[in-house]
Amino acid sequence: MLPRRRSLQIAVAILALVPVGAGLAGVLLGPTMVATVQNVPLDSHYRYLSGLLLAIGLGFWSCIPKIEQNGGRFRLLTGLVFIGGLGRAVSLETVGLPDVPMLFGLIMELVVTPLLCLWQTLDARR
Repeated sequence: MLPRRRSLQIAVAILALVPVGAGLAGVLLGPTMVATVQNVPLDSHYRYLSGLLLAIGLGFWSCIPKIEQNGGRFRLLTGLVFIGGLGRAVSLETVGLPDVPMLFGLIMELVVTPLLCLWQTLDARR
């Protein structure tokens, strides 16, 4: 069985593929990755937010080598993701149920990422 630290590092490496992949796709494809949109301000804003998502994923990856020592950075990134998830939850409440990829994002943002943060905190205390 893998040591706890190594298991956490692998989990973060794999799960950070989601924001890195989605962020990179959003930067390259713009809103056309989810809808057919011909709106310049929306395209610009979407690609900007995708760049932030990409940066968050890269930020999580940057924690991996010394994951037990990067609690502050990990908590900051988790807070950013969680607040973004709260925004998505507002959309769910006000506009309605999104498609499966957006629901997956919501679960990642409000459940999985905070659990990873808890795991990192507990691992760092050991």
